[in-house]
Amino acid sequence: MKFRPSYKHPLFPYHRMAAHHFQYRCRFLTSFFAKRVHQAARARATFNGDHSGGSEGGSYLVPGATVATILMLGALHARRLYDDRKVEEARGRGVEFEFQPDVKASFLRLLPLRTISRFWGLLTSVEAPVWLRPYICRAWARAFHSNLEEVALPLEEYASLRDFFVRSLKEGSRPIDPDPKCLISPVDGIVLRFGELKSTGAMIDQVKGFSYSVSSLLGGNSMLPMMAERTHQEDVIIDNPGTEESKKSWWRVSLASPRVRDPVPGCPMRGLFYCVIYLKPGDYHRIHSPADWNILGRRHFSGHLFPLNERATRTIRNLYVENERVVLEGLWQQGFMAMAAIGATNIGSIELYIEPELRTNQPKKKLAHTEPPDEQFYGPEGGGIAVRRGDEVAAFNMGSTVVLVFQAPTAESPSVKEDSSPGFSFCVRRGERIRVGAALGRWH
Repeated sequence: MKFRPSYKHPLFPYHRMAAHHFQYRCRFLTSFFAKRVHQAARARATFNGDHSGGSEGGSYLVPGATVATILMLGALHARRLYDDRKVEEARGRGVEFEFQPDVKASFLRLLPLRTISRFWGLLTSVEAPVWLRPYICRAWARAFHSNLEEVALPLEEYASLRDFFVRSLKEGSRPIDPDPKCLISPVDGIVLRFGELKSTGAMIDQVKGFSYSVSSLLGGNSMLPMMAERTHQEDVIIDNPGTEESKKSWWRVSLASPRVRDPVPGCPMRGLFYCVIYLKPGDYHRIHSPADWNILGRRHFSGHLFPLNERATRTIRNLYVENERVVLEGLWQQGFMAMAAIGATNIGSIELYIEPELRTNQPKKKLAHTEPPDEQFYGPEGGGIAVRRGDEVAAFNMGSTVVLVFQAPTAESPSVKEDSSPGFSFCVRRGERIRVGAALGRWH
C-alpha cells in the first residue's frame, strides 16, 4: 500500500505557521513605513505651501535617500564588526600584522573612490524630516558606538547625517590636561604608532615591514628640521635603519613623488617625535590644537582616497602619502610642529576652521605626484595664526587619521641637562583609546 500524504493537514504545521507569521510581520512593517513616508511627504508639501498634485512626484526624494543611507550604514556596520573581530583575535594572540599587498588593494586603484566619496557626501547632506532625525542619529550611534550623552544639541536639530558627523560636544566633555609641560591629544581615536624619529630619511612605520618618510608626508617645502649627516659616531650606530624594507619603501616614495623628496635623504635632528592616531566613524570628528602654537601655513595635497582601516594599512603601499591630506605647519615653544589630517574613502572633505574657504576632494583635480601641493601662508607677511591649546582647528566628515610631528626636549637638550631630567616621554600605549585633551606625553 502506497503512502499518500493528506493535503488537509500539513506535515510540518509549525514551520508553515511561522512562515505565515513572518509574512504578516513583513506586510505590517511595509504598510507602516509607507504610511509614515506618505505622512512625511504630505507634511513637507503643506509646509512648502504646495497643495497641487504636481509636487507629489518629488516628495519621496528625502525618504528614498534616507533608506539608502540606512542600507549603507548596515553594510558598513557588518564590515566593521568583521574587521574588528579579526583584529582583536590577532591582538589577543600577540600577533602583529605585517605588510602584505593583495589583489583587493590593486582593485581599489581602479575604483572612482573620489567620486564615490563626493556622492556619499551629497547623500549624508540630504536634510531628513524632523521626526526621522533622532532615529537616524541613534542608528548611527548604535552601529559605530557613538556616545549620544555628549552631544551638545537635541538630535532633532541635526538636519542631516553630515551635521551629526561634525557635531560639537557639551561643555566640559573633553577636559584639558592642566599640566603646562604636556602635549595633549588633538582628536578622539586609537593610538596606532608613536616614537622618536631617528633613522635616515625620518621614516615612520606604516605597518611592520613597510615605512614611509615624513618628508614625503609633509611635502618638500616643509620646515622639518633635518641634518645632512650625523655628526657623532654613536648616532650612526643607533640610527642605522634596521631593515632592508625601509630602504625599499624610501626609494618607492622617491620615484613616485620626485617633488616631495629631499635631494639628499637627511637625518632628523634630535628630539623630533611623531604620533599617529586613527579615528573610527563613530568617534568625535573635530580636530583641536595639541598645544599653544603659531600656525604659519597650510599645504593641501590632492591625492587618492583609499580607506585607512587596519586592512588597508597592511595592503596598500604609501597609504598616508598617496591619500588626500591637509598639513598645518608652525612653531611652538619647543620648536617645529606639524599636523597632517589625512582623508579616506567617504571622508574626502576636510574642513579648516581657520580657513573656511578651503575645499578638498574637488573634481577635475590632477592626482599625479609631480603636481605641487596648494600652499597658503597665514597672517600678515606670513606671520601666522596663534591658536591656544584645545582650540578647534579642523574637522573630518567621518573618521580618518591624524599624524602629529613635533620637536620636544630630550635628555641631551641644554635646558634638560641642567635639571638632569629625562626629557620628553610618551604616556600612551599602542592600541590605546585616547580623547581630546588627554596627555600624549610630558617633559620635565
